[in-house]
Amino acid sequence: MTKQVAAIIVAGGRGSRLASFDDDRPKQYRTLAGRPILTYTLERFIDHPAISKVLVVRHADDLQLYDNAVSDLKMPATDKLLTSVEGGATRQASVYAGLSNLRNTECGAVLIHDAARPFVTHDAITAVIERLQQGAKAVLSAIPVVDTLKRVNADTHSLTTVDRNGLWAAQTPQGFDFDAILDAHRQALNSGRTDFTDDTGVAEWAGHQIELADGNTDNFKITSPADLERARKITEMTDQTEAHRPLAGSHTLADLGDVRMGTGYDVHAFDTGDAVILGGISIPHDRKLKGHSDADVVLHAITDAVLGAIGDGDIGTHFPPTDPKWKGAASDQFLHDAIRRVENRGGRIAHIDATIICELPKIGPHREQMRRAIAETCALPVSRVSVKATTSERLGFTGRKEGIASIAAVTVRLPFSGDDA
Repeated sequence: MTKQVAAIIVAGGRGSRLASFDDDRPKQYRTLAGRPILTYTLERFIDHPAISKVLVVRHADDLQLYDNAVSDLKMPATDKLLTSVEGGATRQASVYAGLSNLRNTECGAVLIHDAARPFVTHDAITAVIERLQQGAKAVLSAIPVVDTLKRVNADTHSLTTVDRNGLWAAQTPQGFDFDAILDAHRQALNSGRTDFTDDTGVAEWAGHQIELADGNTDNFKITSPADLERARKITEMTDQTEAHRPLAGSHTLADLGDVRMGTGYDVHAFDTGDAVILGGISIPHDRKLKGHSDADVVLHAITDAVLGAIGDGDIGTHFPPTDPKWKGAASDQFLHDAIRRVENRGGRIAHIDATIICELPKIGPHREQMRRAIAETCALPVSRVSVKATTSERLGFTGRKEGIASIAAVTVRLPFSGDDA
């Protein structure tokens, strides 16, 4: 019987060896190409079809850092990603907290992975899962030791060569039958053992046989400045590869040298109601916005900015308010149509920047949800969507709380065509 597989990402460490005077963030929240390391790690597991649940165990002080990392995911944070939990004083305690949180789920197997290993491959994850599905209780992802090893005598400081035959360097993920590893952690806790540094050590102590699965050489743990520099070089090389990968149609990102920018502006007055639709989400309020569609002033401004960048009219041209078809329509339909027009020209949206002008409701508490909704609509990473808010200092119609306005700027990349000369 195939077991459902969960993944625990251990992200509670402080990363003291990587601390610097200008950046005191734990290593899992340092950035590669502008995105947190944890974000890359999460994407590897969320994207794997055999993983049904992903749980992050974080430090109690890192909630905002964690939320920022999740908001930068390229794919929507589906129900695969569970609400994060706080870890303990040690890695062992943090893993036990994660396992305890998962004990009432239907997962029969669990992978445990270090947050600071962002380059784990799909194949390495699959190799561990396959061993578990074949009946293994504990599986270690590892690579054979290829370097010559030396042991130092503490008294004489002399060196002796260590036979490397049969030696493997341990990595993560480490995979386990769920009940077996939870029971092993409980036994360790009840026995006063708190010194285990990895979970196959706990399983081995509890009497389980550890099986090996092939890891990958780039799946190193980022612990030092040199590791971080190596990771950044790998990310840079990956980005260059992505830049030359074909997009939909025949164009690659390297072909999209015609960079355009469009701007959009929209305004809607308040009407009787109990919520406003802004940026694709509903925000409770004592009024709603008046309009033929759902009156999403933010998406309307973004749509006009997209159309402006490609010189293809405006939202009223394609969706006239006189057409009853669009009465009450969700405004993401208009934005989807504008994006389709960009794609039909072989292009893509590169960045969106929206500003909301209003006195009420307060935008700050809803900003990140709005960014995620816009990013999902436009199939963009959240890092390419900006949402800002301001007031008009009680001046004009927005200052009098009569309505809401929005301004948007959108960058679009297109291929040069023969009629561009």
